[in-house]
Amino acid sequence: MDKPSSDAEVKRRIHELIGLKGGGHNADLVEDIMETALRLLQDVEDRGDVRVMQTAMRELRYAFKLFAPYAGVRKVTIFGSARTAPAKTEYQQAAEFARKMAASGFMVITGAGPGIMQAGHEGAGPEKSFGINIRLPWEQTPNPVMVGDRKLINFKYFFTRKLIFIRHSDAIALFPGGFGTLDEGYEALTLMQTGKSQIMPLVLIDRPGGTYWKTWDKNMREHLVRNQLVSPEDLFLYQITDDADQALKCITRFYRNFHSTRFVKDLLVLRLKHAPSDSALDALNEDFADIIAGEKIRTIQATPEEVEDNDAIELPRIAFDFDRRSYGRLRRLIDVLNSL
Repeated sequence: MDKPSSDAEVKRRIHELIGLKGGGHNADLVEDIMETALRLLQDVEDRGDVRVMQTAMRELRYAFKLFAPYAGVRKVTIFGSARTAPAKTEYQQAAEFARKMAASGFMVITGAGPGIMQAGHEGAGPEKSFGINIRLPWEQTPNPVMVGDRKLINFKYFFTRKLIFIRHSDAIALFPGGFGTLDEGYEALTLMQTGKSQIMPLVLIDRPGGTYWKTWDKNMREHLVRNQLVSPEDLFLYQITDDADQALKCITRFYRNFHSTRFVKDLLVLRLKHAPSDSALDALNEDFADIIAGEKIRTIQATPEEVEDNDAIELPRIAFDFDRRSYGRLRRLIDVLNSL
């Protein structure tokens, strides 16, 4: 059998298998995944490489399934040191912050280990918590708050775990921590700065009177900004506070009017609770002309692509041709929309 006819037979059998499993609106994507998996038989010889892909697929499938029933609930991810003892101010502050976020309607996502992670779960309570555990040689078991909870997920790989953190977060809060905390913070900043994730509140929380994040911010300003390694506007992607109530306000106020963004081809669509007036639109176009690459900011109806996906089509929206570069300025635009 020649290759074209062989490929056609493979496609036919994949279609048949998908039909046996009931099909569904994601059938075309699943078909592509299955074809890619079959190519591994010839394209990837190393068994360890294939095992990485196999495990990653299993972990992501299970995690997406677990989060799906809670898709309509806003979530905040909390990062911080696993070594922070319960007697520490930062631990108690993290528990208070998580409790207040849960009371405001948010669910809490954090690692399932000790320290700040356990404080987040204690504050929010297990019914409002997700535990995203990582299997390490010295830290195999989750904290006692999440033991036995169905919203506990165990990951082998950091990269799949980090994807789930960002994918399902509507806000991120970082307490003082070590390499892992800084890694998560830099990843969140990088993804927002490059447009690879939704813009969301990123709040760095010091203990009252503490200087952990203030010192970090000083380094950002004196080395990265001064040496033009990042733009001054990039600093708008995060906020620093030493007060749990202020951290709560930073997050909840971000969603006062703003709902979400979506790119439809070259068009950036911002979904809102309340549409701006014509005069407000004029002011936005004047104040943010530097990030408009074509069509100005205007109100629109839900695009055909959004309608097809039933993606927040009931909300008013504005759209414009964004330069896809100035995400710190886009964050400022969202702040203005929330103040209207």
